Amino acid sequence: MTDLGRVLILAGGLSPEREVSLHSGGRLRDALTRIGVDADLADVDAATLPALAADPPDVVFPVLHGTSGEDGTIREVLDLYDLPYVGAAPPACRVAFDKATAKAAVTAAGVATPAAVTLPRAAFHDLGAAALIERIVARLGLPVVVKPRAGGSAFGVSRVDDASGLAEALMACFGYHDSALIERAVSGVEIAVGVIDFGDSDSDSTGPVALPAVEIEPAAGVYDYAARYTAGATAFFTPARLDDAVLRAAAETAITAHRVLGLRDLSRTDMIVDAAGNVQFLEVNVAPGMTDTSTWPMGLHAAGLDFAVVCRDLAARATNRARPGPR
Repeated sequence: MTDLGRVLILAGGLSPEREVSLHSGGRLRDALTRIGVDADLADVDAATLPALAADPPDVVFPVLHGTSGEDGTIREVLDLYDLPYVGAAPPACRVAFDKATAKAAVTAAGVATPAAVTLPRAAFHDLGAAALIERIVARLGLPVVVKPRAGGSAFGVSRVDDASGLAEALMACFGYHDSALIERAVSGVEIAVGVIDFGDSDSDSTGPVALPAVEIEPAAGVYDYAARYTAGATAFFTPARLDDAVLRAAAETAITAHRVLGLRDLSRTDMIVDAAGNVQFLEVNVAPGMTDTSTWPMGLHAAGLDFAVVCRDLAARATNRARPGPR
């Protein structure tokens, strides 16, 4: 392992997921420092770019969540500054962050995902909300899950069991994004499967590896923001309490999503396993949370891997990767 030099962890920002990001960044900084890595944490704001120019780090580890952090923006900026970083390149981030586009990409690769309709706020305003809601219910049935087309931490997400609640759920969703993804609700076991990827980005000599699946069982029955980040609000089981064949299928789904979407270094795929044991893709995350209640570190622990060491090795790999050229 070569000397990494200084690792700069970017966290915070101004998205609704700011506090989660800061917790992720703080935990990562402390872990890297524990094993002797020179790691700093920066809260992204208007002072960030002058600081990058004045004192460029050797490698950047973005743990920004939500818009700007996962839509490719911050990575595009880092490319402009010729700074190596951990994680997917901007084009892959843009595809993965858009839930509808990501679902279409994995569906084309043969991955199952719940049926969905994606419509912007303007469609409900211009064409009439009542008529559209009627057709959505006729197409998807009930219940459905309404979620922002892009975003994380369950902000703006609602389960709707009765058609009368769909308008209110859409309004809540539009508070976070101008487009809503309305998805057929699937009853079953929620799981998250992390991926680590030390494969060569050109030859893919090693390739992505799926971590043990984490089963998610929220005490209140809904895996919302509080259930995700409040200690004790959710029970996690790693590996998930599922048949081996289902666990293999979940691992294959996570790896397929990682490959198809062109991701690198790390990702996390969220899925649901229905009563028949079928694994269905929900979404993928290019900057997984790293808090005490985040599932990507749980998967590492279950695999017998040290969180700090894996993150150090991902940072080292980023320093050795050829910087992208013009797109």
